[in-house]
Amino acid sequence: MTQPSTPLPPQVAIIGGGPAGLMAAEVLSQAGIRVDLYDGMPSVGRKFLLAGVGGMNITHSEAYPAFLSRYAVRAPQIAPLLRSFGAEALCQWIHGLGIETFVGSSGRVFPTDMKAAPLLRAWLKRLREAGVVIHTRHRWLGWNADGSLKVSSPEGEKNLTPDATLLALGGGSWSRLGSDGAWMLPLEQRGVGLAPLQPSNCGFEVQAWSELMVSKFAGSPLKNIAIGLNDDVPRLGECVMTATGVEGSLIYALSAPIREAIHQHGSATIHLDLLPGRPVDKIQAALSKPRGSRSMSKHLHSQLGIDGVKAALLRELTPAEYFANPALLAKAIKALPLTLVKTRPLDEAISSAGGVMFEAMDERLMLKQLPGVFCAGEMLDWEAPTGGYLLTACFASGRAAGLGMVEWLKRHG
Repeated sequence: MTQPSTPLPPQVAIIGGGPAGLMAAEVLSQAGIRVDLYDGMPSVGRKFLLAGVGGMNITHSEAYPAFLSRYAVRAPQIAPLLRSFGAEALCQWIHGLGIETFVGSSGRVFPTDMKAAPLLRAWLKRLREAGVVIHTRHRWLGWNADGSLKVSSPEGEKNLTPDATLLALGGGSWSRLGSDGAWMLPLEQRGVGLAPLQPSNCGFEVQAWSELMVSKFAGSPLKNIAIGLNDDVPRLGECVMTATGVEGSLIYALSAPIREAIHQHGSATIHLDLLPGRPVDKIQAALSKPRGSRSMSKHLHSQLGIDGVKAALLRELTPAEYFANPALLAKAIKALPLTLVKTRPLDEAISSAGGVMFEAMDERLMLKQLPGVFCAGEMLDWEAPTGGYLLTACFASGRAAGLGMVEWLKRHG
């Protein structure tokens, strides 16, 4: 007598081999679900590896309320993801891969060797041992008329009919690493609610620098400064002068409000405090000291330590008559106005804002318009500054989508 065959477990397709897709693959494979992961590049995790080139900043150690606030207007939607899998849980997960971590002086969390590659290798080994099948050079092209997935591959076009699908295709920046935003069109054609992709953690342009600023100071770091926007408390840090404007960590931290101000008003004026450690009255007193035959440049250097790019920027952005008035010059040193007129191109940005709106998904991160299709990672409509917040939310959303898929498959199996 023939024994009845055991039904095969559900099979899912994950499109995208970044942190979100890989985390979902881990959750699904642990639940006994067959996982095929497809990525358009020759290998997975390319942007993840690039992020680790200068030191793999995996997450941040700051207290949860401050951590959550980094997601600004999308904090309410990110909160349940972080409550389930936040910074501490992410560190424990990394330790489970045999990778130790440490907290840097800035509060950022890094693997002890500062590298992304060992972490990714250990993770991929675990996934393959769990049965996850990874298909590289496979690019998702959208859906066929019958609802199957259309994928290009080295062997030609394939049509896939998984029991559920996760889209984890990244944002719209760094197209050479696979995040090109091409997924927007097929989702738009299916009626999915999308916010336009915009640069985030990006540089900004000024109307024009003088020739001196470009030839002598492009690429120069502006260290130990503070930058304020509107009436907000100025942030301490550093940035970099570029041939077209400014970029760097301090600018990235303010990129969302600067970008929105430009959208609303056509420009945004930030104020640079060149000497954040000194009050304006002390600066004025130093400038008021007799300088004799010394030039103003030497006076600024000897009294306040202002020289190089800071001195050049002060000259660039301050009316000439201020240099004969210590009170006005002191105020300029504490709040030097710099008008920014546009973002640098999206493909240069570290990350992107916009994408699949949370309102287009249910609490499991499944698209309301497309039952059985889930989304995770940077292709969702949220943004955060650098410092580990981007990666943490990608991991957390991938895990949440994976759990959501497991639940959905149980109900619809």
